[in-house]
Amino acid sequence: MDSNLVVRALSALAHESRLAIFRSLVVAGPEGIAAGEIAQQLGLSPSSLSFHLKDLSHAELVRARQDGRFIFYSANFEAMSGLIGFLTENCCAGADCSLPTSPQCCGDKT
Repeated sequence: MDSNLVVRALSALAHESRLAIFRSLVVAGPEGIAAGEIAQQLGLSPSSLSFHLKDLSHAELVRARQDGRFIFYSANFEAMSGLIGFLTENCCAGADCSLPTSPQCCGDKT
């Protein structure tokens, strides 16, 4: 994963509202949820939500798709896995770690 993208992703997640949005999208799974529902769940105004989603999109952590009048957002599970992989790539200096293997997520396609 490109280190510039890693910095953008970590920067995007380093805000309470954006982290809450991203976590909600992870829970929602690959189908995602409508922007209005995200705003309602988290108590954010539409303009605030839009601002935060723009940052998450710029960091390639979320995807958007239009369905009729609604825009559905979902977590980009590939980017999330790439970020976690980048952060743990050289874990324990190559020695066997006690980190558990991550369970398959709803975003995994394997």
